[in-house]
Amino acid sequence: MASEKPPVFDDDNPEWTEEDFARSRPAAELPEPILAAFPKTAKPIGRPPGSDKERITIRIDKDTLARFRATGPGWQGRINAALRKISV
Repeated sequence: MASEKPPVFDDDNPEWTEEDFARSRPAAELPEPILAAFPKTAKPIGRPPGSDKERITIRIDKDTLARFRATGPGWQGRINAALRKISV
């Protein structure tokens, strides 16, 4: 029978109480100098408005995919170009 380990308490970072959660505020309410220290770096999600591309799921043989990826950045565009050639 394994003995239970006692909980670890961190005096520098105690567990939050209901009162702590009630006093909490969104990060957007921090003072401007603090917000400026953490610039947003997230890329926009999705395609720009007016894009004629559509997100799909497709299964491609691993060796074929490896050959396209080995050509470096832009490999997805090269797959698109290859499919365009055979679809016309």
